[in-house]
Amino acid sequence: MARAIWNGKVIAESETTETLEGNVYFPEASLRREYFRPSSTTSTDPMKGQARYMSLLINGQDNPDAAWYYPDPKPTARKIKGYVAFWRGVDIVP
Repeated sequence: MARAIWNGKVIAESETTETLEGNVYFPEASLRREYFRPSSTTSTDPMKGQARYMSLLINGQDNPDAAWYYPDPKPTARKIKGYVAFWRGVDIVP
C-alpha cells in the first residue's frame, strides 16, 4: 500500500497508484480531505494539459500548492484523470 505523508500525517493511502514522469499519482478517493484546501494556482504542461493545485494544512502548518491534478488531461495522460500527485516535502512511501 502506497502512502503520501506530510507533517507526520498520512494524507493519502492506496493500493492503486499511477506513475507518470516519475510522479506517483493517488486516486482522489484516497485523499484525507480534512488536510486539503483549494488553491487558485494552475499550470500548463504540453503533454498533460492544465493542472490545478491544492494546499495542505496540518497542525497549523501550511504547505501551499503541495498537491496537483489534471481535471481534464490530454489523451496522452488520460491514465491520471481522477488522480492527485504531490511534491514540496510530501514523502511517498511504497
